[in-house]
Amino acid sequence: MGLLLFLLFWAATGQAQQSQEQLASHYYSNGDFAQAAELYEQMYKRAPNKFYYQMLFRSYLELEQWKDAERLAERRLRQFPKELDLYVDLGQVQERRGERKKALKSYDAAVDKIGYDTKQIADLCQAFETANHTEYAIQVYLAARKKMKNEYAFVSELATLYERSGNYEAMMQEYFDLLDKQPRMMNQIQIALQRVLSETSNPKVSEGLRSALVQRVQQHPENHQYLEMMIWYSLQQKDFQFAMVQAKAVDARFPDQGGETLMRVANIAQSNQAYDVAQECYATVAKKGKEGPFYFDSRVGELDVQFARLNRNFPIENKKLWALLHDYEAALAELGKNEHTVPLMRNYADLMAYYADSLQRAADMLYDILDIPRLPHQLRDETKLALGDLLLFAGEVWDASLLYMQVEKANKNEVIGSMAKFKNAKLSYYNHDFLWAKTQLDVLRASTSKLIANDAMELSLLISDNMEEDSTFAMLERYAEADLLLYRNQLDSAWDAFESIATSALSHPLFDEVLLQKAKIRIRQERYQEADSLLGQLVTLYYYDILADDALLLQAQLNEERLNNPAKARECYEKILLDYPTSLYVDQARKKYNELKAATPTNL
Repeated sequence: MGLLLFLLFWAATGQAQQSQEQLASHYYSNGDFAQAAELYEQMYKRAPNKFYYQMLFRSYLELEQWKDAERLAERRLRQFPKELDLYVDLGQVQERRGERKKALKSYDAAVDKIGYDTKQIADLCQAFETANHTEYAIQVYLAARKKMKNEYAFVSELATLYERSGNYEAMMQEYFDLLDKQPRMMNQIQIALQRVLSETSNPKVSEGLRSALVQRVQQHPENHQYLEMMIWYSLQQKDFQFAMVQAKAVDARFPDQGGETLMRVANIAQSNQAYDVAQECYATVAKKGKEGPFYFDSRVGELDVQFARLNRNFPIENKKLWALLHDYEAALAELGKNEHTVPLMRNYADLMAYYADSLQRAADMLYDILDIPRLPHQLRDETKLALGDLLLFAGEVWDASLLYMQVEKANKNEVIGSMAKFKNAKLSYYNHDFLWAKTQLDVLRASTSKLIANDAMELSLLISDNMEEDSTFAMLERYAEADLLLYRNQLDSAWDAFESIATSALSHPLFDEVLLQKAKIRIRQERYQEADSLLGQLVTLYYYDILADDALLLQAQLNEERLNNPAKARECYEKILLDYPTSLYVDQARKKYNELKAATPTNL
């Protein structure tokens, strides 16, 4: 019976304590600090734990009861002298009373008394940070490091505190000290620095990193890690030229690497369209000779860069085209036709088919790929799609469709299967089988590939929006024929076909599509001012249409790359951001807008 009464009493006491704690928390949250303090005083007397102490101390501060707060902190410090964060509480009270010197003595006392207990150190630092004394939190870690005789202790914590205090150079030095001790931490350090660089627009961050790196490279010219960090930093800043200079320095000092660093810089430069840098890097590695571990990749890379550079310029200079084709032929003769040279063979076929007007030689090259023994499934199907495109270009519609169907059937749930299905649907569109094409396109609108889904939606809408009231497709048939002429690179005939559509009626839903296609033709013909005017008309007259953001993006690229008018390009990118916030091009437009703004802020 006695035990039962005890248990009942204990349960009732616990419930009362919990209820009182909830009531105190309610008072504190609602700003009734006097009531909260009264309850926390009672609870702290019964159970002098740290939580009740902290809530009572905060209540006293809110009420500006400085003496009560000071007595509370001093009394607890006598009871628990190892709770060094109590010195910070004392200092806060003294600061609020205007006793600055006394407060600093309290803070200094806390730093002087730290031991080896990492929890004690962390709690003290947290208290200083909460009190907005980051400089003291830094002192705590530095003193603890000295006490432990470990100059690499608390690197991450100190780096974070230096970052918060704006001392970016000191932050970098912490990371680099760690790199000296543990080179394997380079990747983690790069991730940390990348976060800092991406989260702030403060130029002092980048300047601090560069300054610290230059200093370390000068102090330790033989240290491979710092050269690698300098290259990494240069790539982050998209200073590919400087990255190449550093990569060459690494290559000269560590020739046993065979040009691995140069190849890495080349790949990143190429993906960012810094073709001059990429080509020089590849060429430098290729000059090491066939015995080098990256000779094959560097030869392929050189040609890929030339292909990408040439492919961005239309029309292509005949002399440059045939020089590049000759380089491809020489490379294939040297490296052979095999699984690893398939990218070269594909590019060669593209150049032959679409620029050199040599369809048969292009087809022969693609068939050569398909004849390679044990060709991986993915490469085989990609080549079949390329061959299908070539046959469609040559007018062999049914053979092209057969290849597309083969790839689709073999890759039902893959992106390449969806691409084959889209190509076949577009072929049906070219062939005036609009309803069948739309059925396939509507299925593709749910594709896992955002690009395919978007292209499918646009073509599906083109068909549905341009069905005549009598359920015929008279105008759309003319448009599809003109579109096919453009695909086959018959520019003059395509222009005439689109022009006839534009002049055949006072208005039609296809007119915005016609303007866009005419602009593309004029770009290919290097009549850039006319193209700019056509795109401007589209944006002005059809600002509400689905093609408006496409036209703005093309107009921005045209002004940036061809008309040397970065101011207008930036205006177009900005218009996408402001007027078409749901556009697929928003991320691309924001990136280019910021680049142009940073490049010439006073001239735009």
